[in-house]
Amino acid sequence: SHSAQDLSIRLPDRKQENVPPLSSCSSLVPTPSQASFLQRTLERLSSAQCLKFGSDQEEPVAVVALQRYLSEQTDYRDEQLHSYSYDVTVTDGVRRVKCFLHASLNHLVHSNTLRTGRDIFISQCSFLFSESRLGHGYMCIEKLRCGARSSAVLARIKDVSLLPMLVRHGMERSVVLHSDVPLQLSRKHYLPLWNNVDPEGDMWISGAPPSDSSRSTLNNLPLLVKVIHKSKLRYYGKFGSKIDYPYMAYFEVADQSGIMSLVLWNELCPKFYQRLNVGTVLYLQNYTLKPSYTNRTRPQMDHHRMKSYNSLEIVLNPHGPASLITVVSPKTVQPQWGLPDVSYRFISRSELDRQADNFACDVIGLVTFVGRVERVKSKVDKEKYWTYRWVHAVDGTSNQPFILELFSSSRVEIFNNICPMTYLVCTQMRVCQVTGSQPYLTSSCETEMFITGYHKGQPYVGDPRVKSFIQWTKTLKDNIVLQKTAVGGHYSYPHSPPMFIQSAVKIETFSLKPCVTFSSDNGESKEPHVAPEPQVAVLLGDTNTFCLPAASHALSWEGSSWSKQQQELSEHLSQGGLHQDSICRRFTFDEKNALLQWGNLQPSRWTCKQSSESVPPVLCSGYYQLTILGINKQIAVDAAFLPVASSDDPQAVKDSRDRSLPEPEEILETAGELEDMHVVCILDLCHLGEDKLEVLINKVYKVAEVAFD
Repeated sequence: SHSAQDLSIRLPDRKQENVPPLSSCSSLVPTPSQASFLQRTLERLSSAQCLKFGSDQEEPVAVVALQRYLSEQTDYRDEQLHSYSYDVTVTDGVRRVKCFLHASLNHLVHSNTLRTGRDIFISQCSFLFSESRLGHGYMCIEKLRCGARSSAVLARIKDVSLLPMLVRHGMERSVVLHSDVPLQLSRKHYLPLWNNVDPEGDMWISGAPPSDSSRSTLNNLPLLVKVIHKSKLRYYGKFGSKIDYPYMAYFEVADQSGIMSLVLWNELCPKFYQRLNVGTVLYLQNYTLKPSYTNRTRPQMDHHRMKSYNSLEIVLNPHGPASLITVVSPKTVQPQWGLPDVSYRFISRSELDRQADNFACDVIGLVTFVGRVERVKSKVDKEKYWTYRWVHAVDGTSNQPFILELFSSSRVEIFNNICPMTYLVCTQMRVCQVTGSQPYLTSSCETEMFITGYHKGQPYVGDPRVKSFIQWTKTLKDNIVLQKTAVGGHYSYPHSPPMFIQSAVKIETFSLKPCVTFSSDNGESKEPHVAPEPQVAVLLGDTNTFCLPAASHALSWEGSSWSKQQQELSEHLSQGGLHQDSICRRFTFDEKNALLQWGNLQPSRWTCKQSSESVPPVLCSGYYQLTILGINKQIAVDAAFLPVASSDDPQAVKDSRDRSLPEPEEILETAGELEDMHVVCILDLCHLGEDKLEVLINKVYKVAEVAFD
């Protein structure tokens, strides 16, 4: 627990003097009259009588880092409400200070209201001393107000990393306060801001040292093996866990006798995970053999045509015993060792339709569409998310692209930089055959991804399918391909089936009465992209009102009883609809950095490049705005429908049927036919951050199209 006195005071005046000394990582310490806002605040908190203060002064500080980690267990709390804690680094343009974010403010991170690159106003903070280690303590932000989305403080800073860090007098020797580690002493490392599968921080070592471990004597003979498959990093940390580095990673290794799984545990993951790649040769000592975990997913390795030993796995531990891992230099690998070649199973787009469901394959393609990064909440842990995005890639063998559902695969530098016109390789993708839609491929824990700039030295570069693809790309002209590219926007796949089966989806007691509006343009101003969280809602109801908005003229239809029913509503959910982030836009090399930033989640660290470029607003060719009334006529919700207006639209691949888009006037003429008709409406919901909610119509079923199981 921590000790802190609750003595509320006001922020000291800018000219206040006679304050205790304060330390800085810079040799230059300004006089009290020149002190920054953060310096004056920490000086006041350094007073023996004042460990907390409240302030009504409006002085902005900018968020330059926002870092997440597993919360430590504290005995003085009756109930632990949050599994994760956050450290936030702020600057006033003169100094930087890392603070602990009070748990009551965590929701601001979850909604992406509190994010890097934004100004905040701190109205209450305190200083917490560690009762387990002398000379350690930190500021805790307890109340704050968020300012403008574009920081005025950061606009004046050329390089935020050059600003000195503030440290309370007497705590200059605290290693934690000067290191990239959490302020809470029980935790040794940070997690990614938006998921748990990507390496985060300086502790993850790259490169290939000759060896790194202590020695002990065991009976197992040394092993000389080659890595032929690498899986995603796995984090198993839980609240209350005492393990400093709760990571594990699976590899498939082989020699001339066959294939066996190798598992890397705990501290060995930061040391070796990024060093061990497909094709790496290892000399292993002090390992143990244990029965394999039966419920884990495995890569499909039958194309290697080697015996697989699935009952046992090679276990490498940091202690008890400490395994010795030697990475063999490629120059010293000898042919007489008999290590097998790495094998792949590349398929072309023209072959995809014939593959069985769940078949594992490798693909290569030229990226033409990259969707925004979205998060899906884990069904087991309410604070755990998976991050993913949709991608289209072509290989010249079909008129249709590969449709790829890509989850983050522990290579954030690749996942965040997938963009049109790059060559993308994905291994161990699983085929998904779905009724009424074209097949798509989804990644798994066994998938690795590579983009242009990361292909050099990979074993697949010599594969005949890869060479054939490269030859095809030489026949392309960039300006023609660019015309068919797109980035971001709402994307939903696979599309809803022709018949709705009631037992397949939980139906909310909600219904539909639309007031539909058509708009030929979207007049909203661009707002920064945030961390979307998609959901699907199933609404049951009847159609009675339908209206359509327009930039220049209004085209609308309204049910005859809508005006009266509107007065009797208990709630009208009108915040949702179409946003700028809902609309995809054409990719250009000039806007590449801005488009990548727009399509990715907010970073945990602010950089100058982050705010120097912005994506201009995009014009929409037209959309429909509907008001949906619940079947019990108590609740209504606004939703938008964005029709596919061009064959170049990424959504156009969902339906191979050639259908012309009806004019808005034609649709409105038929709207009256739906009045008082019960329907089932599928909505795509996506929280775009802060108070922005995207609510889009996915499909509307008439009663005749509903199967009651």
